[in-house]
Amino acid sequence: MNELVFFINKVIISGAVIGSIYAMGAIGVTLIYSILRFSHFAHADFMTLGAFMTFVLTAMFPHAGPAIGLPTAFVMMPVAMVICSAIAVGVDKTFYKPLRAHNVKPIVLVMASIGVTLMLQGLIRLFAGTGSRNLYIDDRKEIFRLSLPFDLSSRHITITEPQLLLFLVVIVAVISLHLFLTRTRLGKAMRAMSDNPDLARVSGINTNTVVAITWVIAACLTTAAGTLLSLDVALKPDLSFLILLPIFSATIVGGVGHPYGAVAGGFLVGFTETLAVFNWGVLFRPLNEHLPEWAQLPTKLAFVPTEYKITIPFFILVAILIWRPTGLFKGKVL
Repeated sequence: MNELVFFINKVIISGAVIGSIYAMGAIGVTLIYSILRFSHFAHADFMTLGAFMTFVLTAMFPHAGPAIGLPTAFVMMPVAMVICSAIAVGVDKTFYKPLRAHNVKPIVLVMASIGVTLMLQGLIRLFAGTGSRNLYIDDRKEIFRLSLPFDLSSRHITITEPQLLLFLVVIVAVISLHLFLTRTRLGKAMRAMSDNPDLARVSGINTNTVVAITWVIAACLTTAAGTLLSLDVALKPDLSFLILLPIFSATIVGGVGHPYGAVAGGFLVGFTETLAVFNWGVLFRPLNEHLPEWAQLPTKLAFVPTEYKITIPFFILVAILIWRPTGLFKGKVL
């Protein structure tokens, strides 16, 4: 049972956490691709920017969270969402809209997004430095340890407060996005523009509003993902570099342009990545008591060393592009 609890902590909970982060990032990528028809490489940098905005607000109002029993960063997160949404809309109007007005090819927009990536990374390092930050300033991270009934294990199932908040935010975000896209007039307009932009335009749909709402949704999701990930670990300026490839891999695995596929792809990549670096030797350790010495299982048994964890999304990405280019949910082909 100790080994099973270890598996739950290191695979089930960790996989669900990183899968939730990837899913929220992938939703934004797939929405932008559906509406604007280009891959936004600066998406992960908005995640870092949103987390730093939350950090600044947390430093300005450090006592806002303890007053209501929540982490201050989580309380400040909605304000950071509004700020990052305004920045995202401003970036679109400044850099991307003039290019769209000239009917440039999508590859030009992709190159522009790489320029925005470098700009955001430079600004973040200029104002925030290159060191790691802790989003807990005047409060501390709560850690919950759950014991199995009847004392079946000496280990505890461990889950942190940011992880619980992350799961709650993901559930609320996915349900809200589903209701928005299927029940509201603006959501249906987004789906119409995703299917046929020209027909949506001649039908009287305000495409400028649809584009702005797309950026707002994407910015809100990236801010939430960056903040909650930084609450659980640490806020680092290179957060975007470590998470960009997994997010795009999750988007393509689920199906480009398919929001529900982005969620499925995020969790698939997250759990695959976690299972690949998990030390299976710990889980199979009890078997060594019943095996002869020559058949003993190694103490370290992982498919991929932890330092090569970033390669897992790349292999998944290549495999999906070869086997099923449209993704699991039959999205658009890149």
